[in-house]
Amino acid sequence: MSAKVIFIGEAPGKNEDENGRPFVGVAGRILDGALQKAGIERSQVFITNIVKCRPPGNRIPEEDERSACRPYLDRQISLIAPRIICLLGATAYSSILGGKSIKENRGKIIKRNGQEYLITIHPAAAIYNKNLRHILEEDLSSLSKKIKKMENPKRNSLLDYIDGQNDRSC
Repeated sequence: MSAKVIFIGEAPGKNEDENGRPFVGVAGRILDGALQKAGIERSQVFITNIVKCRPPGNRIPEEDERSACRPYLDRQISLIAPRIICLLGATAYSSILGGKSIKENRGKIIKRNGQEYLITIHPAAAIYNKNLRHILEEDLSSLSKKIKKMENPKRNSLLDYIDGQNDRSC
């Protein structure tokens, strides 16, 4: 499988457990809407979670659960070889990059060990706070622009150059 982007969430919920696919419940519909608004087709990205089994009571996965699933996740990333990994929420961010709070890097594309990451909110956070939905959409719109630049770097470099020339005053 080849995908330019992998989205990594926290853990399967009840709907995901029943369907055997990530992000098919309410949070999945929010993610789908944000992807669509950004012009990103879900079929063109790979979506997974830090842990592969639903924790009891839908609690945040514990460190030993994350560690147990990490080799499987690392293998998924290795096989897909994405250009960008989008970390959905604090659990994904802390598990992959060791960050404590997404606030410091939310919406930014950062590079670690040659891999680019976009850190954004988990779609489930937008279920109860509509303002967060806008933030997710904004972050995925930035991701979409980054993908387009990756697809045609020469054209984008020329356009950036032309834009820079237009910004200069004579």
